[in-house]
Amino acid sequence: MIRTRFTEMFGIDHPIVQGGMMWVGTADLVAPVAQAGALGFLTALTQPTPEALMREIARTRERTDRPFGVNLTILPSLSPPPYAEYRRAIIESGITIVETAGHRPQEHVDDFKAHGMRVIHKCTAVRHALSAQRIGVDAISIDGFECAGHPGEDDIPGLILIPAAADRISVPILASGGFGDGRGLVAALALGADGINMGTRFCATREAPIHENFKAALVANDERATELIFRSYRNTARVARNAIALQVVGIEGEGRPFEDVAALVRGARGREGLENGDVDHGIWTAGMVQGLIHDIPSVRDLVDRIIGEAEAIIARRLAGLVSDNMFAA
Repeated sequence: MIRTRFTEMFGIDHPIVQGGMMWVGTADLVAPVAQAGALGFLTALTQPTPEALMREIARTRERTDRPFGVNLTILPSLSPPPYAEYRRAIIESGITIVETAGHRPQEHVDDFKAHGMRVIHKCTAVRHALSAQRIGVDAISIDGFECAGHPGEDDIPGLILIPAAADRISVPILASGGFGDGRGLVAALALGADGINMGTRFCATREAPIHENFKAALVANDERATELIFRSYRNTARVARNAIALQVVGIEGEGRPFEDVAALVRGARGREGLENGDVDHGIWTAGMVQGLIHDIPSVRDLVDRIIGEAEAIIARRLAGLVSDNMFAA
């Protein structure tokens, strides 16, 4: 067993987290993650209303008595969802762990902390992590450029970003972006992190609530099979390469405004594809870790395998590289 500051703080067996994922972070995935000894997060805004979120929290509790949390991502919008109502639903449901992400989280962090909750904030830059630490979060999830979804605009990969954060952050750190096996976990620990956060890899599990065609695509794809969209709009997102993503990149390349791609990238369109199995129906986020995905195991088998690989690397391969006389007086 690998114990870190993160596992101790959050009461879990393994330093592995399934972060919030739109349309995917439901009880169907989160409960098995919790049962496997990792930490899973429901995605609040996947649920259409705060009341539906409370029902999903209850559904998760019916399936596990292990720790799990809820993700609340705050993004600028012309018609934002009722964030305060979702926050209230999380608090009133008795959730003790929250993952926040996005724009100006202080109001939410303050309220969660006032109710005795642990807060993990997801960041894409060291300066943002420092700001989150100052407002009182309990842990940081730092997203390298390899990640699915929004990697920020600095384009800093994890090999630099993780130790840069570890040098300046005192709270526990999760490394996110490009992680999918035991080698990655060991590397993250060596770089100064206290655990790893995985999204894309958990999508390629039996329990993930997406169509099997998408899981098969993740196995078939390699590390090159993503596109960066919204670059010209300063809201970069890494998504799986498909017909829609290539169309969006082409429109951006012509210098056209966001309005010209809006219909193509609607969230509802992406969700329809995840449900009906058409991998070209809309955009769907995926990270470069696709190149390390070769099967579709159960959640428990995946978690156990990652930990087993990591323990073997630490105890055998790395320990065997160190000469005994290096420690002689």
